Amino acid sequence: MMEKITILLVDDNPADADLTKESFEESKIANELHWVQDGVEAMQFLRREGKYSGVPRPDLVLLDLNMPRKDGREVLAEMKADESLKSIPIIVLTSSQAEEDILRSYKLQASAYVTKPVDLQGLAKIVSGIEGFWFAVVRFPPQ
Repeated sequence: MMEKITILLVDDNPADADLTKESFEESKIANELHWVQDGVEAMQFLRREGKYSGVPRPDLVLLDLNMPRKDGREVLAEMKADESLKSIPIIVLTSSQAEEDILRSYKLQASAYVTKPVDLQGLAKIVSGIEGFWFAVVRFPPQ
């Protein structure tokens, strides 16, 4: 029996977050999905600050790029510069198809870059791909 995978979803769009949550609820992999709405909250969650003091360390971060207060690019750079966070895999899951966003995300050491689909069926395929690779094949670093 596989342990539960802890996922942090960072996305300012509640509709996108709901679709992602629904897709993961239907998945075959036991997971615990946490959602925050911007990069400031993401860093508080990751550092277990304030209201996030008792949260688990995520095994994987799904990160939108375009958010208020602190965008995904800033979160990505901050995580990879932090010795205690840089080993957490980060999948950029965004609506941006801009080449500069793709290049910059990989330069900032994103583990993968995925363009968000517009419907539940498309998102279900992405979640299935994440399950198949990230949860069945990849080994996560010890916490």
